[in-house]
Amino acid sequence: MAQGVVKSYDPNTGNGIILLDTDKTEVFITAGSLKGSIFRTLRQGQRINFELETVEDIQVVKNVKIGQDKY
Repeated sequence: MAQGVVKSYDPNTGNGIILLDTDKTEVFITAGSLKGSIFRTLRQGQRINFELETVEDIQVVKNVKIGQDKY
């Protein structure tokens, strides 16, 4: 499971950008990423755990979970 920080998030569209902890790569979060999660919205600077999925050669976030894993 990957970990990162919310760089930006638009609650109206459900789209945003997450910075990976490993190398600060930007990955995209889409409206469907929070489905099944306890989250309804995200805030800038929030730390999340998630899985990455490749869609049309772009990495996107899915299965968002709370905060730091194993720290």
